[in-house]
Amino acid sequence: MTPPTIGQIEREISQRISTLYTEKLGQRPSQVVCHFFDTELVVSLENAVTQSERTLMYEGYANLAEQVRISLDKIIKPKLKSLIEEVIGKIVLDLMTNTNLATGRTGIIIVLDQLPEVRNPESIPKANLKYLAD
Repeated sequence: MTPPTIGQIEREISQRISTLYTEKLGQRPSQVVCHFFDTELVVSLENAVTQSERTLMYEGYANLAEQVRISLDKIIKPKLKSLIEEVIGKIVLDLMTNTNLATGRTGIIIVLDQLPEVRNPESIPKANLKYLAD
């Protein structure tokens, strides 16, 4: 079987993250962008903040909204890790998330033990291609 392209993997991860946020948080991000940079994967989500968090923010309960987001991140992180490992077939070493409640954007950085096997590794910015040849 021919391995997928890096673009195909990025699209699948984006779609699955969007589905995960919809199912677990009740909030479908309006856009999910995913890009590999060597053994790091960066994901950006637009409109990822729930209605409850927005309501808390607008009604003057910013600290409570932050605590809700921290709790939601703790719940979603292991699910994100499993999702990424399932799609790429490689180990996730670290996964960091941050959400700006004011803008509704979430950033996720995933550090992998190695790059996924793809048809076009030269398309991965900053990829250590010598590492892939080993």
